[in-house]
Amino acid sequence: MTVLTPARAARLRAGGVRALYAGNPRSVVQRGLIAARSSSWAVVLSGFFEPVLYLASMGIGLGSLVGRIHTDAGDISYAAYIAPALLAVSAMNGAIYDSTWNVFFKLRHAKLYEGMLATSLGPLDVALGEILYAMLRGLVYAAGFMVIMEIFGLNLAWTAILALPAVLVIAFGFASLGMAVTSYMKVFQQMDLINFVLLPMFLFSATFYPITVYPGWVQWIVMSFPLWHGVELVRGLTTGLLDWTMLVHLGYYVLMIAIGLVFTTRRLRALFLD
Repeated sequence: MTVLTPARAARLRAGGVRALYAGNPRSVVQRGLIAARSSSWAVVLSGFFEPVLYLASMGIGLGSLVGRIHTDAGDISYAAYIAPALLAVSAMNGAIYDSTWNVFFKLRHAKLYEGMLATSLGPLDVALGEILYAMLRGLVYAAGFMVIMEIFGLNLAWTAILALPAVLVIAFGFASLGMAVTSYMKVFQQMDLINFVLLPMFLFSATFYPITVYPGWVQWIVMSFPLWHGVELVRGLTTGLLDWTMLVHLGYYVLMIAIGLVFTTRRLRALFLD
């Protein structure tokens, strides 16, 4: 990354799209991968084991009491019902961890983005780079969990292979929106709001039981959750239940990605360039 003189930086910042994007988000991703070498891998792996433990305790343990679940794809085991939901949760966990807590530290304490934006990188490069890095973490979590699903025979259709591209979209959506929200956080205590939102979304997004158990007005609230769309998308792919509503779920995440990128880019520019 080439350091700019103040005069040249001022010209670039006034240059429209060129001021926002230099076409080099890979530098941010590369920096994240290098920094990850010295990370505590116990902390990193904790995000992977959480859904695995849920699958073991509820899918296998509680599943022996619940029995089989009736779906449009036929009767399936309880483990096969919750496994795709936990796959979506795994992607969400990996993406959210990096795009919130790590971004907050870099933004407010390490002042890393100030140094990045003093180079040829623009705010969109930084936003895309950090989001792509968070997305990679979500993909690693999800890929590992999918191997567990295959071992236990919980992938019920050949379309389950398409769940990996799907979780990439899910991770991208959560990472972009997570970074956008984090860019507005000013103190460490505000980060608790993220867990305050994620926990009920995890519990109530048809993760462990069908959405039909809720009253009609509650169902509409649940269907507004981004995780519910991810759960339905992945569950359809792993059970072979494909229909037009999958396009709605994908469209939801495309909108999330667009909103997250726009807000993150504008926020970084407002904080460090304007």
